Amino acid sequence: MKRRAFVTTAVVTAAAGAAGAFTLADGRRPSADPGSPAADGKPAEAADADRRAARRLLPRHADQVRFAPLPATGGRDAFRVSGTEGDILVEGTTAAVRLRGLYWYLAHLARANLTWAGEQTDLPARLPAVGTPLARTANVPHRFVLNDTNDGYTGPYHDWAYWEREIDLLALHGYNEVLVYVGADAVHHRLFQEFGYTDAEVRAWIPGPAHQPWWLLQNMSAFGGPVSRQLLDRRAALGRRICERLRELGMTPVFPGWFGTVPPGFADRNPGAHLVPQGEWAGFARPDWLDPRGTHFRAVAKAYYRLHAELFGASTLYKMDLLHEGGKPGDVPVADAVKGVQGALRAAHPDALWAVLGWQKNPTKELLAAADRDRVLVLDGLSDRFPEVSRREDDWLGTPYAFGSISNFGGHTALGANTPDWSALYHSWLTRAGSRMRGIALMPEAADNNPAAFQLFSEFPWTEAGPDLKEWFSDYALSRYGAQDRKAAEAWDILRRTAYGTTRADRWSEPADSLFAARPSLTATTAASWSPKQLRYDAAEFARALDALLAVAPALRGSAAYRRDLLDVARQCLANESRTRLPALKKAYEAADRPAFARLAEAWLERITLLDTLVATDPDHLLGGWVREARAWGADEAERDRLQEDAVTLLTTWGGRRQAGEGKLHDYANRDWAGLVGGLYHLRWKTYLDSLTTALDEARDPEPIDWYTLERRWLDTAGPWPQKATGDTYRVAGQVRAVLRAGVRGR
Repeated sequence: MKRRAFVTTAVVTAAAGAAGAFTLADGRRPSADPGSPAADGKPAEAADADRRAARRLLPRHADQVRFAPLPATGGRDAFRVSGTEGDILVEGTTAAVRLRGLYWYLAHLARANLTWAGEQTDLPARLPAVGTPLARTANVPHRFVLNDTNDGYTGPYHDWAYWEREIDLLALHGYNEVLVYVGADAVHHRLFQEFGYTDAEVRAWIPGPAHQPWWLLQNMSAFGGPVSRQLLDRRAALGRRICERLRELGMTPVFPGWFGTVPPGFADRNPGAHLVPQGEWAGFARPDWLDPRGTHFRAVAKAYYRLHAELFGASTLYKMDLLHEGGKPGDVPVADAVKGVQGALRAAHPDALWAVLGWQKNPTKELLAAADRDRVLVLDGLSDRFPEVSRREDDWLGTPYAFGSISNFGGHTALGANTPDWSALYHSWLTRAGSRMRGIALMPEAADNNPAAFQLFSEFPWTEAGPDLKEWFSDYALSRYGAQDRKAAEAWDILRRTAYGTTRADRWSEPADSLFAARPSLTATTAASWSPKQLRYDAAEFARALDALLAVAPALRGSAAYRRDLLDVARQCLANESRTRLPALKKAYEAADRPAFARLAEAWLERITLLDTLVATDPDHLLGGWVREARAWGADEAERDRLQEDAVTLLTTWGGRRQAGEGKLHDYANRDWAGLVGGLYHLRWKTYLDSLTTALDEARDPEPIDWYTLERRWLDTAGPWPQKATGDTYRVAGQVRAVLRAGVRGR
């Protein structure tokens, strides 16, 4: 078959901050397999990668830290920290593991805190000595992090500055396998031009970056596009730079594998190809699936893995979710499909593992029975979700798996985690007879929040038993703020018992979201369709943590860690109050008590405005920043407008009218961000409450509201949104406490 030559643009410039997609910034051409694993199967490290990371993270103290290699203990990663005051030696099996050792020292001895949501590094001029050496050995080889959805919900338009910091933090927390989706669009762009498609056809099929994760999962296509060739080149450049840094640190980039997703009309361009229509997903038409049994599949898969390696190098771990969330095998036997998909991966990368997400009913026993299970790693997304999940060795036919957690659906800003389940289950599953647990997998749908959960979960691979959570959270408060403080310890003990004390007994792994973010209704119980319908802890008890945090000693209030925690707790107190105030609104309306309803409606809108004022004090909670990042990637004004819509739509309607309606995707990614809370959420509730007021005044039923039309109009006309934080978090958090106290007295 004659292949069409692919089309691409010139290399991105050095000013874009990355190696180019096909030519490096210094003019070199990439090798066919750059940065591939060394002979021992581990990624090749760069000299001094650990020291350079330390300088980025601790510029005032990096010269007091020395790094040295450490032989693996029985093939397992390990670190050892020793040294005198001002002269700390960190030994470890890889650069990333040495950074893990450094952070263990910082968190548990020097009392610093670095997470993806605030930090505290107020260290003494000379780093404290290590009495008894700190030595830890990893109890699992696979320490996987990030979710397929992360590139959508966390930041589809982040640049290298963000990713450099993120990779450093992931290394500090002990992860060695990182999912990398950035740049997969460039691979597909090249791929299908070899199979009969034009440059424009493929670019029209590829969604905007915010929606690309679901395209790679075979759920949808095209929405938010077309993408420009310049955008594809920039994303390829960024993806390559991410992979290079991971390999420098001895970490493994985990890539999306190819399991048969093709653009429309594939059989017309490739006669004889057998396609299986996939129907719909949440109102989107799913792309067709190419039968993995045929020669066409093998040809496309071979080309995909070749092109992916040319751009990003090879890996030893590729993630694919066959028949994800309602995919249809049609007339293709699942066993044959599994053999075709795994066979194509093995042909391209004989030593690679196939990573599969454990989610809903996948992977099925039928799928696993046909696979070479020793070359599969299941990433369990339900370890802490359902109480009946107890023995994965039976569920998955002895396939190796990673204990995992999926939380933070859609990137919600709510705090909380099922930490008692983590502490009770992880080591018991690891050490029981016949255990096939070989890893841990932290997979929030969006990263960069819930810092206490991030830190706690990340410690399990480096401990011999689950911690006493009361002691752990007390220790966390000490490191989080840098010194002992009675009120800080009190606050975190309250948080431990409430937001971080939930369990899978109620069949959830994430907190409830805010009703301020819901499409208005007096009977609303959740904003997102697939979130808990009630709080999973006592709201009044949780609110006491705000009092305690506000009383933390003034000397400890200067860190980003403290400010972020204060904002998160104050924000969540307001969000929680939406669940106590809405029933009062409903009662007043049904009683036709016009004065009471007017008073409660005014208070409801005032709280939305206060919430917007609070989150506007933090640069990570600004819709304007999200939009600014998106527009910066556009090749021209038209694409900048498309990318803005791609980014903002994901947080609101998610898709078009059908997806936002019967598809139930609207507000799935709701979050308490300035511009979103005071913009769309306030507009919706004011419109609704005004309609109820009019109905009371005229003694009639309220007129129905077309919410999608209102949301679409807001998307088209709102903005520009603030891009810089304003106000003082501590002052506004104090206002929140005063409002909450007044509200309690006034009920």
